[in-house]
Amino acid sequence: MSAQLRPDAPGRTDVALLLPAALADAADGRRMLTLRPAPGAGTPGNVTVADVLALLQADFAGVYRRICDETGELRRYVNLYLDGEDVRDLDGASTVLPVRAELLVLQSIAGG
Repeated sequence: MSAQLRPDAPGRTDVALLLPAALADAADGRRMLTLRPAPGAGTPGNVTVADVLALLQADFAGVYRRICDETGELRRYVNLYLDGEDVRDLDGASTVLPVRAELLVLQSIAGG
């Protein structure tokens, strides 16, 4: 079942994941994914960044692999922002998301 079609259920919230153009090819050309993760076991009623990443891994594995490394951590050149704050500066993967949260994915660009 795709992330966009998950039924409403208590404790679920929509999360918009905004992708840079470089990741659109891994998301069937889309720049925004609407995900509806269930809260994790440790956070009844609350959805965390980790819950979003777990759903992303299941439903959009190509995007997940480009955002997270083999240990499940955000790649060092990938930043994930919630309301303008890097989630690393908040509670990392344990950051609880508000209802209808927007997460912005930004990748560092090397160059000279």
